[in-house]
Amino acid sequence: MNDTFPCVGDDMYSLAERLFPINRSLTGDGVRQSLGILSELVTGLQVHEVPTGTSCFDWSVPKEWKIREGWIEDPNGDRIADFANCNLHVVGYSTPVDTVMGLDELQQHLYSLPEQPDAIPYVTSYYKERWGFCLTENQRRSLQPGNYRVRIDSELFDGSLTYGELKLAGDSEKEIFLSTYVCHPSMANNELSGPCVTIHLAKWLQAMTQRRYSYRIVFIPETIGSIVYLSRHHEAMRKNVVAGFNVSCVGDDRVYSYLPSRDGNTLSDRVAKHVLHHTDPDYCRYTFLDRGSDERQYCSPGIDLPVATVMRSKYGMYPEYHTSHDNLDVISPSGLQGAFNAIAECIRCIEQDCYPKSVMPCEPQLGRRGLYPDLSVKGGADSVREMMNMIAYCDGKKSLLEIAEIIDAPMSRLTTYVKKLVNASVIETQSEKF
Repeated sequence: MNDTFPCVGDDMYSLAERLFPINRSLTGDGVRQSLGILSELVTGLQVHEVPTGTSCFDWSVPKEWKIREGWIEDPNGDRIADFANCNLHVVGYSTPVDTVMGLDELQQHLYSLPEQPDAIPYVTSYYKERWGFCLTENQRRSLQPGNYRVRIDSELFDGSLTYGELKLAGDSEKEIFLSTYVCHPSMANNELSGPCVTIHLAKWLQAMTQRRYSYRIVFIPETIGSIVYLSRHHEAMRKNVVAGFNVSCVGDDRVYSYLPSRDGNTLSDRVAKHVLHHTDPDYCRYTFLDRGSDERQYCSPGIDLPVATVMRSKYGMYPEYHTSHDNLDVISPSGLQGAFNAIAECIRCIEQDCYPKSVMPCEPQLGRRGLYPDLSVKGGADSVREMMNMIAYCDGKKSLLEIAEIIDAPMSRLTTYVKKLVNASVIETQSEKF
């Protein structure tokens, strides 16, 4: 749709490669290490620690989890399902165990996917203490009767939940909000694409010489992180946030997807649908009933933020989701760049939206202003018809985004007309209705 955004697809993919080996969870050093790497790309990313037990609405901050190793040793002494080889092998938040048991007892602690026999599933148990291992169905079927030693060297302790926050001041106190999560291990599209795209959006925004709106950008653990953040900031956000986007699953090349806010007709919804229509008219449209990420919290009753979600392949809708197959082969520089462009275009549409008003009755004489072909031939005026259509709706009551929707033209193109027409004293603009 627009080729003026920075080409950062390769940079985002390289960042994903760097972050991929880190064991992230709801809490812990993996989150801190990831935020430390992200902070290298922007200035001012603040890292906050919220102590275990802190109340946040109906929830409280859980204990911090740390794991050093985890493995199963089969009757022959060979290690299988080893955390050192793949951090998905251990159920997230597993309690410590070091014992020997028979295969039947062990099976009660094993998780696999019969429908995807060569994939390791991603399984967590954040809010009930248990231990377990994840392995492929093929691997599970190959287990022979006998005694197995199982060991998980982990601990749950009073620590803290960690999140990152970046604020960028603009001409207005009104804010655009971006949120992504940093809590999943070894998943490229479902996890790493979000922070990789978001940090580069932040870098792009930070480089702007002038911003109409202020920006609030957060990197949080999913669900509990957004609940914690809202418990601290929801009053200010409800007052100031005019649009927001949850950035998740934005790395592959397959499709573009849109999931609306609960309201369904916020500025975020309108601009997301507009941009995606002109990016990929066949984009996948979901409803709020299909929600599953942090839009659940941002759009919940009593919070009611205008947050929509622009994605590539939606979470839960691609075969590699929540398995070891969601690896770096699923995402690509072009997929990441496409998502970056789409969300950046949404932001730019909001930044550049205005209320244009014609300053003269009837059609303006564009020819003497150099804005209309000076020779009347068949088809010669087609190039300016879109501009004339725009002018026809410049009544000072319709926003540029509304006009773009009426005449089915990308707002990015209309903004170039606005500049020419303002310079030629044909229209005037202001940020509110005339």
